Amino acid sequence: MFKLNLLAAGFAAAIPLVSAVASQSYKWNSVKIGGGGGFVPGIVFNTKQKGLAFARTDIGGAYKLNVDDTWTPLLDFADNNRWNYWGVDGLATDPVDPTRLYLATGMYTNSWDPNNGNILVSTDAGKTFTPSPLPFKVGGNMPGRGMGERLAIDPNSNGILFFGARSGQGLWKSTNFGQTWTKVTSFTNTGTYIPDPSDSSGYNSDKVGVAWVTFDSTSGTSGKATPRIFVGVANKGSNNIFVTNDGGNTWSAVPGQNSTSLPHKGVLSPVEKALYISYSDGAGPYDGTSGAVYKYNIANSTWTNITPVSGSDLYFGFGGVAVDLQKPGTIMVAALNSWWPDGQIFRSTNGGASWSPLWDWANYPTLNKYYSYSDSLAPWLGPNYVDTTAGDTQIGWMMEALVIDPFDSDHMLYGTGATIYGSRDLLKWDTVHNITIKSMADGVEETSIQGLISPPSGPQLLSAVGDIGGFVHKNLDVAPASSYTNPTWATASDIDYAGNKPATIVRIGTGTTSETGKNVAISSDSGATWSQDYGAPENVGGGKVAISADGDTVLWRTDGNGVMVSQYTNPFIAVSSLGANAAIASDKKNNSVFYGADSNRFYLSTDGGKTFSAKGTLGSSTSPSKIVVNPSTTGDVWVSTDKGLFHSTDSGSTFTAISGVSQAWAIALGAPAKAGSYPALFAAANIGGIGYFRSDDVGVNWVTINDGAHGFGSASSNCMAADPRVYGRVYIGTNGRGIFYGDAAGTAPPPTSTMTTAKPTTTITSTSTSTSQTTTTTTSAPPTGVQTAYGQCGGIGWTGPTACVSGYHCLVGNPYYSQCVPV
Repeated sequence: MFKLNLLAAGFAAAIPLVSAVASQSYKWNSVKIGGGGGFVPGIVFNTKQKGLAFARTDIGGAYKLNVDDTWTPLLDFADNNRWNYWGVDGLATDPVDPTRLYLATGMYTNSWDPNNGNILVSTDAGKTFTPSPLPFKVGGNMPGRGMGERLAIDPNSNGILFFGARSGQGLWKSTNFGQTWTKVTSFTNTGTYIPDPSDSSGYNSDKVGVAWVTFDSTSGTSGKATPRIFVGVANKGSNNIFVTNDGGNTWSAVPGQNSTSLPHKGVLSPVEKALYISYSDGAGPYDGTSGAVYKYNIANSTWTNITPVSGSDLYFGFGGVAVDLQKPGTIMVAALNSWWPDGQIFRSTNGGASWSPLWDWANYPTLNKYYSYSDSLAPWLGPNYVDTTAGDTQIGWMMEALVIDPFDSDHMLYGTGATIYGSRDLLKWDTVHNITIKSMADGVEETSIQGLISPPSGPQLLSAVGDIGGFVHKNLDVAPASSYTNPTWATASDIDYAGNKPATIVRIGTGTTSETGKNVAISSDSGATWSQDYGAPENVGGGKVAISADGDTVLWRTDGNGVMVSQYTNPFIAVSSLGANAAIASDKKNNSVFYGADSNRFYLSTDGGKTFSAKGTLGSSTSPSKIVVNPSTTGDVWVSTDKGLFHSTDSGSTFTAISGVSQAWAIALGAPAKAGSYPALFAAANIGGIGYFRSDDVGVNWVTINDGAHGFGSASSNCMAADPRVYGRVYIGTNGRGIFYGDAAGTAPPPTSTMTTAKPTTTITSTSTSTSQTTTTTTSAPPTGVQTAYGQCGGIGWTGPTACVSGYHCLVGNPYYSQCVPV
C-alpha cells in the first residue's frame, strides 16, 4: 500500500499567515549535578580584590567565584551562533581594575569549528561581554588546553595585553584594553610541538603553539609598560622559554633552560624575583609520563632543578603551579597525570629545596593520605571518606589548575578532570600535615549530555552523560548520590524507557567494564539498580537506543556496527532493513512497533524491530535528527530533520510538514496545556531564527522559550525531554553546560502562527488492487458562539465556537486545530 500526502508533497496552494513568533518568559535553572563534571584547566585569582576569582572550562564556559564558595556561570547567553564561546583557552582578570575581565574563546582549531576565535572583554567583572574578533581560531578544547595562561594583562599598564595563539599564529598584543589586536612580528618562535602528526582529523595534528605569557611586575613601574615578559612555547628538544626586556620589541631564549619537556606553567613569585616552571613531556591533559619543576632566579639568571621526586617515583609530568604571595617561598605543584595509585600534590615552604606530598606509601596497597575528604556537594564523586587503598584516584587527575588565594594563605583551589577541589585550612599542611579537601564546584555544571528521559512515573529525569555516566534525578535541585553502576561506563550515549512499564529503562555505554565489553544495561526499578544485558555483542558501543513498550525488546543503532535488535536479552541480531545512521524510536503503547527514519524516508516495524518497511517521505530531508512518539497514541509520530519538522498520525504512511519550521533538531512531547488536549510540543528549531520553542496546538502556533540570557550553545548538539507530569516544563541537555530545566513564568502571550495553511488536503491511497480517494475532514462540535479573530474554531476534541467574527472564516490547519483568519 502506498499513500501520498498532497500537502506535504507541495500540491496544495499555501497561504502564509503570521511570520513573527511571540516569546514567553521562562524561568531557567540548572539540574544540579554539583561537582563540575568536566575538565577545569584554569583558575585565576585577582590580585587586587579579595575573593575575586574566575575559572575556565574546556567546553562549559567560564565561572565567577561567589563569597559562599559557589560559582556563577558567565557565558550562558552563548547561543547557536556563539556556541564556541564555551571553549575558553585563556582567562585574565585585571590586577589594576578588577572590573575588567578577558576571555579567549573558541572551541577547536580544526574543521570541527569553522569560526575564528574572540577575546571577550568585560568591564563589569563578567556580567556582560563585548567580543573582539581574532583573525585565527582558538582551541579551548584542543590538546594542551591546560597549559597557560595564554592571556595576560600588563600589571603596570593594564591597557596592554598579550595573547599566545595556537596553530603557529604566534604572539598577539593589544594596547587598548583588548579592543583590537596586532601580531608581535618580533616574536618568531611560535611552537613546533604537534601531539600526533598522523592524525587526519586535525585535532592532534595541530601545533599547540604559545603556552603562557607571564609579566615580571618587578621590572616596571606603575603607569608604564612592563619591560620584562616571559613567554613559554610548546617546543620539545629546543628552546621553549623566551624573554623580552623592552616590552616586546625584541626577544631572546632564556639561557640555560630545560628543553627536554614542554613548559606547562610559568608563575612569578615577585618578592623572590623568581619564575617557577612546571614541565611535562606531553601537552596534556591526558598524557605525560615524565617531567620536571624548575626555578629561575631572575636577578642572577640562574636555573635550579627543584623537581620533587626522581627515579621510579617520577612517572608523571607536572601541571599546576601555585605560589603563596603572602608567604614568599611557599609553592605547590601538581602531578598532571598520576592515574595510579592517586593524583599527587607537593608543597614546599623553602622555594623548592624540600617538599612534602599530599600522600605517600605505607605498606602496599595502603597509602598514607594527609587530608580529610568531603564530597558533600557532589556525592557521586565519593566515597565520602579518605580511601587509603591504592587505585582510587580520590585527589583527582588532569591537574593543570592550582592556585592559592593571594589574600588568604589557607585557601587553595585546584581543578581536575571532574571537578574543582579546595581547602580552607591549607596552612595545616605545614604543621599537623593534614588538611581538609572538599568538592568546591557548586554551580559549575560542565557536562556533555547525550540523552534525557522524563518518564510518566518515578524519577523526574534520567540522564545519559559524557565522562561521568549519568544520573537518576529525583530532585532537580539536589546533587545525585551516585552515578550509574553495575555496569559503570565513563560515558553513556543514550537512554530510553518502556511506555507501558516506565520503570524499565535501557542505557547504552561507549566503553568497556573490567569484566566485559558489553555496553547495554537494563533497569526494572527506574534506574536504582541495573543489570548488564549479556546478549549485547562484545566491544560494540555508542549510538542511540529504543526499548519496546513492554520493555522486552531493545533496538540499538550502534556506532559503526549498524542497527541491532534483541528480545528477552538474547543475542543481538543485525537489522538489515534499516540504514546504519537511522534515527530510531519505539512506540509507547504497542510492544511490536518501532520506527525509523533515514535520509528522506520513514520506516515502520511491526515485528519488534526485526524488519522495517519503507513508508512515507520526509520531504527533501537528508538527515533526520529525532523521532518522538505520542506516548498515548500508537502511530502518532514526529520527526525533526535538516529540512524541517514532520508529523504523521498514521504510523508514518503520510506526513505533514509543519510550515514555518525550516530545520529542527531535538524535539519532545510533554504534559498538555489542558487535560485531554494534545501534548505540548517542544523543539530546538529554526522558526524564523534558531531557538527553542513550544507549541500547545500540534505545531500550528509557537512561542519562543529561550531568551537573551540563555542560549544553550549548539542547537544541533543538544538533547531534550519534556515533563509529562508538569505542563510547560522542558529539559535541555547541552554539550558542555549540563542540563537546564525551564518552567513557564506567568501567562503565555497570544501565540503567533508561523504555519502555512492550505485548503483541506486530499490524501490519495493506492493499493495493488484498487485506488481510493479520501478527503481529510475535521470533526467539531455544533456552534456555541462566535470566535474572535485568530482564535481556534475547530479540531478534534474542540467544543468551542466554530463560527468566526465578521471578516474572518474558519480555516483548517490540521486535524487538531482550525483558526479564524481573514477572509
